[in-house]
Amino acid sequence: MSQSLPYPGAPAPSESRSVLAIPAFRKLWNSMAFSSFGDWLGLLATTALAQELSGGNYTKANFAIAGVFIVRLLPAVLLGPLAGVIADRFDRRRLMIVCDILRFGLYLSIPLVGNYFWLYTATVLVESVTLFWSPAKEASVPNLVPKNKLESANQVTLLASYGTAPLAALVFSMLALFARGVTDLFSTRYASSADMALYIDALSFLYTAWIVFQLHEIPKGPATKGTANENIGKALIEGFKFVNDSKVIRGLIFGMLGAFFAAGAVIGLARTFVGDLKAGDAAYGILFGSIFTGLALGISVGPKIFNQFSRRRLFGAALTISSFFLVLLALVSNLVLAIGITVFLGAFAGVSWVTGFTMLGLEVEDEVRGRTFAFVQSLIRISLVLVLAIAPLVAAGIGRHSFKFRDTVFSYNGAAFTMFFAGLIGISVGVISYRQMRDRPTVSLWSDVLSAFRGELGAITGAHRAELFISFEGGEGSGKSTQTELLKTYLESIGETVLLTREPGGTVLGEKLREILLAHETGSISPRAEALLYAADRAHHVYSLIKPALEGGSAVITDRYLDSSIAYQGAGRVLQPAEVARISRWATETLTPTLTVILDLPAEIGLARLDSQDRLEAEPLAFHERVRQEFLNLANVDPERYLVVNALQTREQIHAQIVDRVSKLAALKINRKQKRSR
Repeated sequence: MSQSLPYPGAPAPSESRSVLAIPAFRKLWNSMAFSSFGDWLGLLATTALAQELSGGNYTKANFAIAGVFIVRLLPAVLLGPLAGVIADRFDRRRLMIVCDILRFGLYLSIPLVGNYFWLYTATVLVESVTLFWSPAKEASVPNLVPKNKLESANQVTLLASYGTAPLAALVFSMLALFARGVTDLFSTRYASSADMALYIDALSFLYTAWIVFQLHEIPKGPATKGTANENIGKALIEGFKFVNDSKVIRGLIFGMLGAFFAAGAVIGLARTFVGDLKAGDAAYGILFGSIFTGLALGISVGPKIFNQFSRRRLFGAALTISSFFLVLLALVSNLVLAIGITVFLGAFAGVSWVTGFTMLGLEVEDEVRGRTFAFVQSLIRISLVLVLAIAPLVAAGIGRHSFKFRDTVFSYNGAAFTMFFAGLIGISVGVISYRQMRDRPTVSLWSDVLSAFRGELGAITGAHRAELFISFEGGEGSGKSTQTELLKTYLESIGETVLLTREPGGTVLGEKLREILLAHETGSISPRAEALLYAADRAHHVYSLIKPALEGGSAVITDRYLDSSIAYQGAGRVLQPAEVARISRWATETLTPTLTVILDLPAEIGLARLDSQDRLEAEPLAFHERVRQEFLNLANVDPERYLVVNALQTREQIHAQIVDRVSKLAALKINRKQKRSR
C-alpha cells in the first residue's frame, strides 16, 4: 500500500524495451519489482495473519484487519513529507540497502513473534522504512535514463509497482494450497500460509538489497524536491484553491474519491467476505488478485475499447458501473461468481481511474498541475485510510445475520452489508460526477452508446483543449473572413500572438489543392475523392502550421476546419457525415478546436452576396441548405464547443457576441501570462 499512485496509460512495447535495455535502470527496475511483490505479499499475509489470530471471532477479526490497514497507511499520511526530507540527507544507494535489510528483518520477525502487538508494531516500522526507500528510488531514476526516456521509465516503474499485485495474490493462493502438506513437517505455529508468505516476503527484500548493492551507478546527490517533500496540509490548502474554481475538476476529484471508495471497500473487506463464503486463504488471494487484474485490464484495455466516448462522460459512467458491480458482489453468495464480478468491478474502476488521471493532465493548467496532483494524492491517501479502517469496523458492528424466505435461508454478514451500502454511495457519487462534468447536455448517454456501436460517435466527440484554437464555419457569404480578421485584431489587442489561416489554402500545398478543389476547370470530382483531398490538405495544415503554432503558445484562428468537410462533403454530397468526420479526425490526430463559431445564414441570402462563384459555391440551392442544416445539427450535439451566431446581424453585433464568448477562453491564457511574468 506504500506505492505511489499510478500514472495512467502504459508505454508502447518498443519504448518499454528501450528503457529496460539500459543496464543500470534495468537493475533498479528489478529491485523495484521484487520490492513491490514483497509489499503486496506482505499485505496479504498480514491481513490473513490478523484474521488467524482472532480465533474465529467475527468482530475481533474485522477489528484486527482494520488495524492492519490503518497502521500501513498512517505512516504515509503522517511521516511522508518528513521522510522525504530526511532521505535527501543520505547516500541513496546505501539508504536503499539499509532499508531493504531492515524490511527483511521486520517481516521475518512477524511470524516468529506471532501476536497482535508485534504484528502492528512491525507493520508500522516496515511502512516507515519504506517511506525512506521510495524517495531515494524515485530520485535515482532520472539519473539513470536519458531525459527523453524519463516518461517511459516512470511508466514501467508503475508497472513494477502495480503489476506484481496479481502475481503476489497467485503466490499467496498457492501457498495456502500447499500449507497443509508443510504443516505435516513443521509446527503449525510457524508454518501457516500467512507465515510462509511472510518468509518469502522477507527474502524478497533481502534479494532487492543484493541487487541495489551491485548498482554502483546510483549517485549520492540530493533528491529533486517535489510533491513528495511537500507538507500534506499545505498541498491540500493550495490545491483546494485551484480545484474550487473549476466545476469540471470538482466533479473529477469527487468522482475519483468515489472510485477509491469502492475499490477500498473491496480490499478492506475481502478477507472477511471470503470467510463469510466459507473459503480460506487461497480464495482470499484469488479475490484480492481479481480486483487488481480487473484494474490492470481497465487501465490498459479500457481506453482502447471506449476511445470514441467523451472522457467526461466515460469517467462518471464507468464509476457508476463499477459501483453497481460492488452492489452485485455484496448480494452473491457464490465464490466463483464473486471472483468474476470482482474482475468487472476492477475493470470499470480502472477505466474510471485512468480516465480521471488523464483528464487531470488535460484539464489542469501546467502552472498549477503539480499542486493539484499533490492535493489529489493527499486527499486519496486520507480517504483510503478512512475507508480501509472504517469498512471492517462497520462490518464488525453489523455482525452476522440470516434471513429465511420460504424454505431457503440467506446469510448476509457485515462485510456484505457494508459493501452493499458502499456500492450505493459509489453509484450516487458516479451519477453526481457524471451530471456535473458531462458535455453535450442535450444528448443522452444511451444515444452515445448506440452511436458508438454504429461507429459514429468518434465523429462528434473530441478532447477539450487548453489552447486557444478557434475555427469559423458557415455557409457561403456568411462573413467568416471579416469576422476572423476582427477577432484576430481583438486578441492581439489583449496581448495574444495570433495565427490566422484558412482551409483549403493555409499552406503552399494547400493553395495548390485549393485551386484543384475550387476551380471550375477541374470539372466533376468523385465525392469520396473530394473528401480525401480536403482531408489531405487538413492533415498537412495541422502538421506544418496549426500544431506548431499552438505548441508555441500562439492562438490560432482558422477560416474553416473539419466541420466544413462534415457539412459539405458529408451532408452536401450525401455521404455519411460520420465517415467524413472520421477521416478528418484521423488526418488531424483528433486535434479539435477549443471553440467553433458558426455564422448561420439562409443559403439563398448568402449566395446572393457573392460577386462570383467557385466550383462549390455554384452547387444547387438544395446542396447549400443541406450544408447549413448539418452545421446546426453539429452545434446542437455539442453546444459546449459551438457558438451559433445569426449572420443577418450587423458585423459589429456579430463581433460583440463572438468576443463575449472568446473572452472567457482568453482569460485563461491571460492569467497564465501574468503568472509567468511574476
